[in-house]
Amino acid sequence: MESKTQKNIETWLNGNYDAESKAVIRKLMTTDLTALEDAFYCDLEFGTGGLRGIMGVGTNRMNKYTVGMATQGLANYLKEQFPNQTIKVAIAYDSRNNSRYFSEVAAEVMSANGVFTYLFDALRPTPELSFAIRHLGCQSGIVITASHNPKEYNGYKAYWTDGGQLVPPHDKNVIEHVRKIKSIDDVNFTRNEQFIQIIGKEIDEIYIGKLKTLSLHPELIEKHRHIPIVYTPLHGTGRELVPAALKAFGFENVQIVAEQSVADGNFPTVASPNPEETEALTLAIKQAEQTDAELVIATDPDADRVGIAIKNNRGEFILPNGNMTASLIVYYMLKQWKQAGKLNGKQFIVKTVVTTELLKDIANQYDVECFDVLTGFKYIAEKIREVEHEKQYICGGEESYGYMIGSFSRDKDAVIAACIIAEIAAWAKEQGKSLFDILTDIYLEFGFYRESLLSITKKGINGALEIKQMMQNFRTNPPQTIDGQKIIRIKDYKTQQDTDLISGQTEAIHLPVSDVLQFFLEDGSKVTMRPSGTEPKIKFYFSVKTALNDRNAVEETGNYLEEKIKRITSALKL
Repeated sequence: MESKTQKNIETWLNGNYDAESKAVIRKLMTTDLTALEDAFYCDLEFGTGGLRGIMGVGTNRMNKYTVGMATQGLANYLKEQFPNQTIKVAIAYDSRNNSRYFSEVAAEVMSANGVFTYLFDALRPTPELSFAIRHLGCQSGIVITASHNPKEYNGYKAYWTDGGQLVPPHDKNVIEHVRKIKSIDDVNFTRNEQFIQIIGKEIDEIYIGKLKTLSLHPELIEKHRHIPIVYTPLHGTGRELVPAALKAFGFENVQIVAEQSVADGNFPTVASPNPEETEALTLAIKQAEQTDAELVIATDPDADRVGIAIKNNRGEFILPNGNMTASLIVYYMLKQWKQAGKLNGKQFIVKTVVTTELLKDIANQYDVECFDVLTGFKYIAEKIREVEHEKQYICGGEESYGYMIGSFSRDKDAVIAACIIAEIAAWAKEQGKSLFDILTDIYLEFGFYRESLLSITKKGINGALEIKQMMQNFRTNPPQTIDGQKIIRIKDYKTQQDTDLISGQTEAIHLPVSDVLQFFLEDGSKVTMRPSGTEPKIKFYFSVKTALNDRNAVEETGNYLEEKIKRITSALKL
């Protein structure tokens, strides 16, 4: 074992750690040295998004001590930033194993440091935590969740005063304060009940009441309130608010998948609790087929992302990807705002740079500004904060199934997204159409877009070097054409240069530096390359488009675009 690993183990065996943890370490020393080394070879890194890791004993694991050290670092930074003030934080947690326990640990440390702590009485969706921060006037917030990761994982996300996740400079400043916590002896675990207040149903009611004000056609919902909808929380927190929110909107025929309505961090009915994956919606689609439902809605364990299934023109359930669902939401919201006379040129939407350009096309049609931000919903929240005093935010989203309508919360919100998607279904039904028909209408008007994601893993010690070299090659020697189409524009978010290859002009990109590279082709296609910051992966995002002139040609045109993506992938030798 390396010396650092041995030192970490000795620190735990000789330090102020509980006897149970020490017993686990001693057992591993005689039964599984590989597992022991993996648990102690490094410190679980507090990154810009907080903590995320496998649960268990060790410096490289999610446990009482790593959570406590992270919370102490955050508390220290809050006291530095808000001197002589009453500092308040809100804490929520999802259905994962140990989530309640870790939330209690965080509350203990915050209260021990004199920080007034609002702790939810039971599991709650992440977006409600974001809402609670703003509603209760908190300076920060914490949610215990690992989103859609496997059951062995848990995580810790920190938020700032606006209800958004940490962005510069606070993200890196918090990281530095966490790194200064060198020992658990630097952590105050002495819970102070005077600084802890349990919150629950009263926040739920206010939150749902706020969301209900975002409904654009309550009269249509009333008329079509019996639309059959199947909902699954995938064993997560969505069960707490999504059915209640749908009911508040007026939907009376919402069937919940019983097997998946039980909060269970082992996620027994799915391989992965990820609404992006077809398998996760299998039970819900089966129930929808049996009951002749028109819409399937699924939320991930912390209910910030939503996936749907809709019927195509043959009555078969299909799963729109995140770009398609975002397009439905943006199209509906802007069209209804326009018809209501609420657009005056001062509204905006936000998307990430890897999300479909179709959203920008729709926004342009309605004279609504569309801002591009880096990948991560925290940047959408940051953009709202930057311009909301001048412009009015309507909605935003990202390709990875995250959407936010309205700005009551400042994180992706599957609760309001589920309600608006159901409302779009009611609006479609009023016209004798389905959600699939509305999606087809969008393609007929703006062009048929199709997106795809290719994630390449480079394992081993040389993996990171291979990915770095791959990005360097694309930067220094980009192809002139891809699939017979000229590259007419290159955006490099690392060098912060946006280059028009036709005119030769270069503009600055006013976003944080990020290792992202984009090629724009003359036919409207877009290729984005983005290495992962936490895993030995590089992701390639493809977006292609063509005209759709006949609604009966949707399947044929979709197949053509799929083949086009394959050709682009082949041309890039991926």
